Amino acid sequence: MAKGKNQWVVKRDDGWGVRGEGNSRDTVIKSTQKDAIDAATEIARNQSSEVIIQGRDRKIRERNSYGNDPYPPKG
Repeated sequence: MAKGKNQWVVKRDDGWGVRGEGNSRDTVIKSTQKDAIDAATEIARNQSSEVIIQGRDRKIRERNSYGNDPYPPKG
């Protein structure tokens, strides 16, 4: 199965956006970060990709992988 685009959860002026990596526009905008994370997680599960969550300071605060984890992990 081909790996899909990683989904980024980012702060917007009007809420929280979910954007596929490399896309120029948000896929969806939600009013809360939790709702945006839920939407990004659903997309990532369908695409076997990752969710990258930015905090209010725009720094990455969390990454979650759905279906693309090597096992056993290296290192």
